[in-house]
Amino acid sequence: MLKQQIKTNIFYYLALAISFGLILVQLFLLQIINGSKYNEISEKNYIRIRRINPNRGMILDEKLRPLAYNRPSINLYFTPYLINDRQSFLTFISEQLDITKERVEKMIYDNRFRTFEEILIHEDLQVDQLAHIAEMMNYYPELSLKAEIQRHYSFPNHYIGYIAKISENEFKQYRNSDYTLNSKIGKIGIEKYYEGLLCGQSGYEILQVDASGRNLNLFKNDLNKKPVHGFNVVLTINLELQEFIHTIFPRDKAGAVVVLNTRTGGILSYNSFPEYDQNWFTEGLSQMQWDYLNDHEQKPLIDRVVNGAYSPGSTYKIISASFGLEKNYISEHTLLTSCRGGLQIGNRYFKCWDEKGHGRSAVNKGIMHSCDVYFYDLSAKFALDEFSEFSYNNYLHTKTGIDLPTERFGFSPNTDWYKSRLGSHFSTTGLKANLVIGQGEILVTPLSMASYYCALANDGLWQTPHLFKEAFNENEVVNYTFFEKTNKKLPVSENTLNILQKALFDTVNAPGGTAWRAKVSGVDVYAKTGSTENPQGELTHASMAGFARWNDQAEIAFYIIVENAGGGGAIAGPIANQIINFYQSNIR
Repeated sequence: MLKQQIKTNIFYYLALAISFGLILVQLFLLQIINGSKYNEISEKNYIRIRRINPNRGMILDEKLRPLAYNRPSINLYFTPYLINDRQSFLTFISEQLDITKERVEKMIYDNRFRTFEEILIHEDLQVDQLAHIAEMMNYYPELSLKAEIQRHYSFPNHYIGYIAKISENEFKQYRNSDYTLNSKIGKIGIEKYYEGLLCGQSGYEILQVDASGRNLNLFKNDLNKKPVHGFNVVLTINLELQEFIHTIFPRDKAGAVVVLNTRTGGILSYNSFPEYDQNWFTEGLSQMQWDYLNDHEQKPLIDRVVNGAYSPGSTYKIISASFGLEKNYISEHTLLTSCRGGLQIGNRYFKCWDEKGHGRSAVNKGIMHSCDVYFYDLSAKFALDEFSEFSYNNYLHTKTGIDLPTERFGFSPNTDWYKSRLGSHFSTTGLKANLVIGQGEILVTPLSMASYYCALANDGLWQTPHLFKEAFNENEVVNYTFFEKTNKKLPVSENTLNILQKALFDTVNAPGGTAWRAKVSGVDVYAKTGSTENPQGELTHASMAGFARWNDQAEIAFYIIVENAGGGGAIAGPIANQIINFYQSNIR
């Protein structure tokens, strides 16, 4: 009995030893002999979180016509962790795409801490590129193709701006937001100002995949999150008017045109010339395109509507007349020095634009004929600083507050400014004579001038000019403003406004008025011409500012400037005429 028990125990321990030995052998085979093989297999069977990008909201005109929209695009990505043969990968990409090995190497290095993420290599593959790459995908498991969207802009302009790949600094700034290093972000214009509305919120799907990238479908519950697409942003822009102005503006000239809805302050047309194609930035700039944008003498990238600083010329004489009337230096009937083609001020003779002269004028004819001598004489009656302060108080040199990320100030010099440049011993007499006719150091932007004339049309009510009308997605409509919308009164009396409005009407409609080319049948047009000294060219800058009324109700205000073009009446007048005619025939 005892012997039998001993035999059983021996058998048991022997079996246990053999089993344990077999386990050790298997472990040895798994971990030592085949360890690297099974380690690679196990690591490639991992959970993958796939980001689902939202659709960026469209940008639409007031009638819901697309200004910026999304079109299909096949994009190429790579996952750094899956690269087996680095040199082969670099060679393949550089041969198939117009990308150097050094640039791809930099992509890999820049994403060295994101080895499991898909990194964008190239957008919008062409058919031949797609065919060649797809054919070789089995040899390069690190590559993947995605059907996504690319931003497209309907026509060249400055106010919409463009999107481009997020920079390192932007990524750091928004690192707690819903962006990756592959994200596109608004860089300038509406695309930047309303980024928060347009961008949407990404979703994701959670997968467990095998070494071939197949979904193993091991998750019983739906752990995915759908993306929230961006809001569509509707602007006050009228696409028809915008495109019409594009066709009538002189092809070889730089300048700007702004048309405002006087009832709301909404911008109907926003044109800065020369224009540029924002699609260049979304598709990737070529060296030739970059050289054009940087080296062109007219600087196409400058948005002249809000960042162009011009002396306003004679369109500014309305401000000077308003100042004289409000400060009681003149009345409606005050006759000033007779114009005989110029006026001697100190040791300098200041010419009038019309060498034949205009005789003696009161304020109405001084504006209507744009008589420089009338305003020279007016300048002798006031102090420089109160004139500069009045100009600022009419919101001509402050930012308008438009819903765009950049806008520059205008400028009106005062005594302290001149002292800092000329010293203590100088006379303001000649300086005032220059400033009062809108020349010299005084600066405005086209938008600030359009907004001022819009206020004149509204009996002195100044409104913040803006581009936003509303935004919507599939669930919600947003019509509150994202900018500080302000209504302010010009510092002028009702009587002064009546005098100014009559003078502007007569400048277009009465015999001898300098803005007669802007006259349109069936419309009450009010306007002032301007010709500004141009230190960069032989010809003056031509300008015109004004507004139009139908049935005694103002509907549009405008400002036009054409650089290095000639007289305001001859050049800007016909443009104003065509804009008002087009608005009357096609938009009202």
